[in-house]
Amino acid sequence: MSGQPTPSIHELLDSLYRVDSGRILATLIRLLGDFDLAEEAMHEAFAAALSGWPKSGVPENPRPWLISTARFKAIDSLRRRARSDASQDELARYLEAQGHAIEASTEEAWVEDDRLRLIFTCCHPALPPEGQVALTLREVCGLTTEEIARAFLVTPATLAQRIVRAKTKIRETPIPYEVPSPQELPGRLDAVLQVIYLVFNEGYSAAAGAEVTRAELTSEAIRLGRLLTELQPETQAPNPETPTPETTGLLALMLLQESRRAARTSPTGELILLEHQDRSLWNRAQIAEGVALVEKALGSRRFGPYTLQAAIAAVHAEAESAAATDWRQIVALYNQLVRIQPSPVVFLNRAVAIAMCDGPEAGLKHIDAVLEHGGLANYYLAHSARAEMCRRLGRTAEARTSYEKALALTHQEPERRFLAGRLRELK
Repeated sequence: MSGQPTPSIHELLDSLYRVDSGRILATLIRLLGDFDLAEEAMHEAFAAALSGWPKSGVPENPRPWLISTARFKAIDSLRRRARSDASQDELARYLEAQGHAIEASTEEAWVEDDRLRLIFTCCHPALPPEGQVALTLREVCGLTTEEIARAFLVTPATLAQRIVRAKTKIRETPIPYEVPSPQELPGRLDAVLQVIYLVFNEGYSAAAGAEVTRAELTSEAIRLGRLLTELQPETQAPNPETPTPETTGLLALMLLQESRRAARTSPTGELILLEHQDRSLWNRAQIAEGVALVEKALGSRRFGPYTLQAAIAAVHAEAESAAATDWRQIVALYNQLVRIQPSPVVFLNRAVAIAMCDGPEAGLKHIDAVLEHGGLANYYLAHSARAEMCRRLGRTAEARTSYEKALALTHQEPERRFLAGRLRELK
């Protein structure tokens, strides 16, 4: 054999990296205790596979092979560093001595648990909130620094500094690499839920790029949501501190929103609004599971904002058509939501629901109140919603101005094409 990698090896490694690199990295961080060393070793292991597998063949279990190879690469790296830092040689000897235990810890159950350990480490309360989010999106979900920076409207340099500071804090504190105990879990859960939902939102409606959705991110967020719900066994007696209702509510919300993904774009990638979607394309299995989870969370009577948002999504999911949607019930749910989460975005969504109940003039009044209050001046959906109300009222000049503001603020190509199309229609 020539030694040149065949296309099939390339494809296999691309698939492994896309699907398993997060799991591999999480395990390596546990084994090596260092984010940067783990990431460097993982990339070297994939490079070794690219050059070696065409000659030796693909191993029966590629993931453990990559983890084991990365461990040896890390030891080699530490040996090289030991010339100037004796502590690195000590760590290398320790990793070699722990070889058999490490090989056993790369089994499937351990690897799956490592993802959850990594999430809680990245979302530790000792880290600043912006560092928690940045580190989780970078290390758990594999987003690039540039992608995260775009999503949070900061420069890549600023985002990179947040990640470096968070890693330094984890190393120097040190922050334990573990899932918190049941007693600690309630206080640690909010940050984790927030990060998982941010990951889902980036996948459900990408902040920038050529695609509306990124299925790998929504799938990963849903998988992480399932892991969290499994932390609290169903057999345990109800407890006021038990986090089950909101973890269940978040999982329901993600499933119900994800159920519409196939209908959200045309075959050519154009954005399709909810009212115009082909509901036969909605995933009925995800809807059934999501609705059941909503009912379970609501039945606890200890639910929060994720459960209420899931209940709103369930009303949409169960409507046979856009015209049959129970907008009165949606407004009532938003009224509950603004009492516990009075954010500008929630008020904006409530305003749109009011417009569907009471007409565009009532909706416009509420949207203007939200914009005047501040906080959404750079949020393109606020200006897009205002433009739509003005369009329906025949206030063309105002509609054009708001559509132009929305267009200037969005970086996702399908959304830009949609808004540009609306502007052409006004002319």
